[in-house]
Amino acid sequence: MEKIIDVQHLSFGYDEDTLTIDDISFSIEKGSYTTILGHNGSGKSTIAKLLMGLLEKKSGEIVIGGIPLTEETLNQVRSQIGIVFQNPDNQFIGATVRDDIAFGLENNCVDPALMDDIINEYAKKVNMYEFLDHEPTKLSGGQKQRVAIAGILAMSPSIIILDEATSMLDPKGRNEINALVHQLNKDKNMTIVSITHDIEEAALSDYVILLSDGHIVDEGRPEEVLMKKEEIESLALDIPFAYKISHGLQKMGISITEQIDREKLVNELCRLHLKK
Repeated sequence: MEKIIDVQHLSFGYDEDTLTIDDISFSIEKGSYTTILGHNGSGKSTIAKLLMGLLEKKSGEIVIGGIPLTEETLNQVRSQIGIVFQNPDNQFIGATVRDDIAFGLENNCVDPALMDDIINEYAKKVNMYEFLDHEPTKLSGGQKQRVAIAGILAMSPSIIILDEATSMLDPKGRNEINALVHQLNKDKNMTIVSITHDIEEAALSDYVILLSDGHIVDEGRPEEVLMKKEEIESLALDIPFAYKISHGLQKMGISITEQIDREKLVNELCRLHLKK
């Protein structure tokens, strides 16, 4: 598989004495959905900013889409990436929601004749169509996040970084946005990098990079990483709900597969029930 992000021996510190990111290396495959998972303060949001060139690395190399990230290539690299931060307030530029979603399209020289349809499409996808003529500053935190996500999705970048992007949404809104992003990942082969401490979100990804105190402590497919109960709990993270249930049922003597996928767990429980 083709690497779209390649990070080698990356280090960074906010001061001279302490490294927030300490000699980490990882790669992300094109078209994958990768989660960088860690507790608050583990350094995962710092990685997002380093990938965007918002922070200057102390050492190491970052290659995006085959282009090494340098001061000279910064704009070229950024043109491939859309990022949604936890707090969307600093991302608003337009006087209305419509203007804000249009801003990125205008910068990308999208045909004005096509813009209204694109704006309407993604405003509907995030359930903000009826707010297109509202001022972004007067929206709730969750609504602002939906607008920020719509603005990024409308530009169809090859890579989307979600830096705790659904943390301000209620559970229903979080599920809707996650479903939308997963659909874009499948339909448009968009590479998704989710920066989160949400174990359930990580369980639905293709690959998990587990971070603690600026170090990668584990990585692999979700079922390889997230079922290591002692390791996950030692990092102040929760265990996937489906694993808790399936593991508990096994301890009760019920023949069921330990897993982290809720849908698969429900299907297996239904099959067991029908066999009775």
